[in-house]
Amino acid sequence: MQQNDELDDRKVKILKAIVANYLETGEPVGSRTISKYTDLNLSSATIRNEMADLEELGYIIQPHTSAGRIPTDAGYRFYVDSMMQEKEETEVEKGALLERVDRLEVLLKQVAKVLAYNTQYATMVTAPKYLNKQIKFIQLSQVDEGQLVAVIVVGDNVAKNQLIKVSRGLSNEEVLKFNILLNTFLQGASLQDINLEMMQTMKRQAGEYAEILEKIFEGIIEAIHQAEELEIYTSGTSNILKYSELGDLSKTSALLETFEDKKELNQLIDETLKFTDEEGSGIQIYIGDEAPVQNMKDCSIVTATYEMPEGAKGTIGIIGPKRMDYKKVVSTLKNLTDELDAIFRKEEKRGEE
Repeated sequence: MQQNDELDDRKVKILKAIVANYLETGEPVGSRTISKYTDLNLSSATIRNEMADLEELGYIIQPHTSAGRIPTDAGYRFYVDSMMQEKEETEVEKGALLERVDRLEVLLKQVAKVLAYNTQYATMVTAPKYLNKQIKFIQLSQVDEGQLVAVIVVGDNVAKNQLIKVSRGLSNEEVLKFNILLNTFLQGASLQDINLEMMQTMKRQAGEYAEILEKIFEGIIEAIHQAEELEIYTSGTSNILKYSELGDLSKTSALLETFEDKKELNQLIDETLKFTDEEGSGIQIYIGDEAPVQNMKDCSIVTATYEMPEGAKGTIGIIGPKRMDYKKVVSTLKNLTDELDAIFRKEEKRGEE
C-alpha cells in the first residue's frame, strides 16, 4: 500500500472529507457530496478519478455498485493520525465533569459513567495497578472464639479485611504476639518475597501455635491476592446496540460478554500500560484489527492512562464503532484525565499538610 506521505494534497483533502462526512452521516459518500464539501473547486468527474485512486490504494471502498465510498481501516487510521497531529483540535466545552467524592472506587465508577454519557459509547476504567504490592501493616483482632479478623494494609493504604477460622479462642496477649510475629516478617514484603522458607521460620517461632499461624497465614495470602486483582469498572455497554455496523448478533453478543467477563479486557489494559511506558503518557487509538482484544476487531478503541501520585497507573478506555466521533472522544478524554490529575494532586497536597 502507498505510504501516507505519498498522497498529494488533493487526495489528502478528499480522503479527509470522505471520512469526516461518513463519520457524520453513516452513509456512503459520493463525488457530488465531496465537490460541495471541500474547497478544491473540482468537478465531480475529477473527484471520481481521485476516489478511484484512493480505493486502489486501500483507503476507501465501495460497499455496493453505484454507491458512494466508505473508509477502510487504513482510511480511518490516516484520518486519526492527521487529527492527532493537528494543533487546533475541536475541543468540547471545558468544565468540571466529576463530582467530589471521598473514595477512589466511587470516583472511578463515576468516570466510567460520565464518559459513557458524554460520548454515547461503551467505557471502561481500571483501578490503579500497583506492581509488586507490598504489605504495610497487619492487624489481627478476635471476633469470637472461632474467628479472627485480619486487616491487611497494602500498597497505597489499600485495606483488605479477611475472616480467618481458628481451632480455638485466643487471649489478647496471644493475639498481640501473632501481630508482632506477622509484622516482623511480612511488613514491607510483597507476594514474590513470601516463600516456604519464610513460612517455616515463622512456624518455628510460633511453636505450639504453628497450626493456628498457618491458618492465619493462608487468610493473609488470600487477602493479598484479592488486593492484586485488577478492578475494572464498565459503563454504557448497551450503547453498543445503537450502532448498526455493530449489529451482527453473534459478534455483538461476544462483545457484550467481553465487558461482562472482563478477563479479556486485561489484554487491552496491558497493551495500554506498555504503550505508556514506551511512549510516555498520552492517548492511544486502536482501529479494527489493531485492537488487542479479539472480540473488538470491528470496533475502535481510544485509551489513556491516569497516574496516582505514588506512580500506580490506571487505564481509561472508550469502545465504539469505527465510525466514531474521534475529535469529541479524544477531547473529552483529555479533559477528563486532566481533571483526574488535578484531583489527585489536590489530594496529595492535602495529605502533606
